[in-house]
Amino acid sequence: MVRIALPHHVWRRVAAGVCLVAPVVALLWVPWYAQDRPQLAGVPFFYWYQLAWVPGCSLAVLAAYLLIRRPPKP
Repeated sequence: MVRIALPHHVWRRVAAGVCLVAPVVALLWVPWYAQDRPQLAGVPFFYWYQLAWVPGCSLAVLAAYLLIRRPPKP
């Protein structure tokens, strides 16, 4: 196995990028969730899947921010 020795901040930026790309991919792949079943409280899957990603995207952006923010200077 080959190990790549990259600085710590590079890995944090890669992880932040994954946090930001995951919701985009999950929402742009429409054929995966373009269906009626299962329903949640009478709402088709298509709608509640998209609505579930609203807080999900917020959490992903927060995680990306926390990964790339710099510590305060003394």
